[in-house]
Amino acid sequence: MQSNIVMFPKPGVGEKSTQTQETTVTKYDRAEQQFIELLTMENLDARLDIKPAKANEFQQTLSMAIRAAYENDRSDEQAHLFLQRILYRINRLNLFWYDDLHNYTNERSLYLYSCRDQIEAAWQKWELAQFDLAALQQLDAKQALIERASADLNPSLSTNSRYIREELTESGYRHLLAIGSFDGLVEASNLSRVLGGAANEVQCTLVRVLLEEYGNGRLSRKHSTFFAQMLAEFGMKTEPEAYLNLVPWEVLASTNHNFLMTECKRYFLRYCGGLTYFEVAGPAVYKNYLVTAQRLGLSEVAVGYWELHIREDERHGRWMLDDVALPLAEQYPNDAWELVLGYDQQKLMSDRAADAVVRSIRQAEQAALVL
Repeated sequence: MQSNIVMFPKPGVGEKSTQTQETTVTKYDRAEQQFIELLTMENLDARLDIKPAKANEFQQTLSMAIRAAYENDRSDEQAHLFLQRILYRINRLNLFWYDDLHNYTNERSLYLYSCRDQIEAAWQKWELAQFDLAALQQLDAKQALIERASADLNPSLSTNSRYIREELTESGYRHLLAIGSFDGLVEASNLSRVLGGAANEVQCTLVRVLLEEYGNGRLSRKHSTFFAQMLAEFGMKTEPEAYLNLVPWEVLASTNHNFLMTECKRYFLRYCGGLTYFEVAGPAVYKNYLVTAQRLGLSEVAVGYWELHIREDERHGRWMLDDVALPLAEQYPNDAWELVLGYDQQKLMSDRAADAVVRSIRQAEQAALVL
């Protein structure tokens, strides 16, 4: 992978330190390339049983990155990026991309599972350490969800929101679309993974949300189609993952978190809490983008996705709170706090990702000025 991080020498830090950083980045790049080769290796597990040394260098780098990201007082940004990219390359095998079938050769590899588990164990411990779980367990879960949703429906404008509304250039808007396409072109894919099983009102509500995200089965109305049209309006690539190298680790982490929440049925309440936040808070975010597009004088095609999402996610937010989260809190009173944890965790991850996206946009705009 080509590193998309611009590294500037820090005041008081010598050339040797900068060279060390660059060497580490190169090591992560090389390890990711090694992992990509392992992903498509025929009979990966059997071949590693015979010759485990094939994965030794990658495994050493993986262990180094886990320590650097989650076990040191100061987290290493490059380590976070490397780990979330590796985790995403494993998780994406849970979806079908209509590509070469050979790419799924190792989708059930025990070695890949072991890599995933190594990363997730350290990463999730690090993430959960940011919450007071004991305090969450003492809350009235239903009241906490109602209060949170009310506050997040129409929040006051943050510094990031004002920047996007008032300062974002057309170049920055394109950069925003590039990063946003990572999720926008495969939207709601993880939701589809929790819909099977016993039938009840909660399940049917989740199905309704998915159906609207998927255009009720019509490609022309699918939300991802509207996003692709925005990209095409600017002559940008419309293939999924086309701009993967621009995606900050904070955005990847949110996606990987949802893979985990939907993979493990034990985390169903946390996932539904997180989805409730996402649907409740979404319209306010999309309004920022719509205001920006209108200020820049962009066409209706270039803003259609935001308009659609504002309209539909306002409805989805009500559905998720009233018909999913609150009924689940009643059905699982002893575990209802997990809905609040899921809500709060998705909010933290979304805010963190938003900060990272704005930083990336600012860097891109600054680079454009230099050129």
